[in-house]
Amino acid sequence: MPTNLSIKKLSFTMILLYGIVFFSPFLFKPFSRDIMISATTVTYILGAVLMIWLYFKNKKTANTLVEQEAKLTSPVFTLLLGFSGIFIAMIIQAIVFSIETTITGAKPSSENTQNIIAVILANPLFILATTIGGPIMEEFVFRRSLIGLTEAYTGFWISAIISSSLFSVIHQDGHFFVYFFMGFFFAVLYKMTGKIWTSIIAHCGMNTLVVIAQLMLHYGNIELPK
Repeated sequence: MPTNLSIKKLSFTMILLYGIVFFSPFLFKPFSRDIMISATTVTYILGAVLMIWLYFKNKKTANTLVEQEAKLTSPVFTLLLGFSGIFIAMIIQAIVFSIETTITGAKPSSENTQNIIAVILANPLFILATTIGGPIMEEFVFRRSLIGLTEAYTGFWISAIISSSLFSVIHQDGHFFVYFFMGFFFAVLYKMTGKIWTSIIAHCGMNTLVVIAQLMLHYGNIELPK
C-alpha cells in the first residue's frame, strides 16, 4: 500500500484542506468575537503547518511540471527572488491599483485590507493568520496545487491565469485586477525557481509590510490623500 500521494491527490487534498480552513470562521460564530478570532488564527496556522508537512512527506512523488522544468533551482535564487519579490509585488500592487481605480472609479481603498486591520486591532494575534498562515496556504493552493493540476492540459501561462483569477475572486475585494496581477506575479516567481518557497517568501513579506504600514497609519492618525 503506497504511503505517498501523487501530485493530483496531494493537490486535491490541499484544496480541500484550504476550503475547510477558509470556512472555519462560520463554525466559531456562536462564540464571542475574541474566541472566534483566536480560533480562526489557530486554524489558519494549523492549516499552513499541515500543508508544509504534506509537502515534505510527499516531495518525492508529488512534483509539478513547474518544479521539474525549473532552471533557477539554487537556494540562492529562491532567497534573492523571494525577498526582492516582496518589493516588486508592492510596486505592482500600487501601479495596478492606481490604474484600476482611475479607470473604474472604484474607492481608493481595499475593503479586504481594512477588514483585516479591524480584526487585528481587536485581536493582535490575528496578525499570524494574515502574514504567515494565510499566505502559506494560498501559495500551496493557488500556485502549486491549481497550477499542478491544470498545467499539463493548458500549459503554464493559461494555468497561471486560471489560478490567479480564482485567487482574486476568493478575496472578494472588488479590485479584481489588483489581486489577479499579484497572483500572476507569484506564479511567475514559482515558475522561475521551481520552489514554492520563493512565492511564499514574497507573499508573506508583502502581507507583513502592508499590515505594518496600515497599523502605522492607524496609530499615527495619518490619512492618505484622496
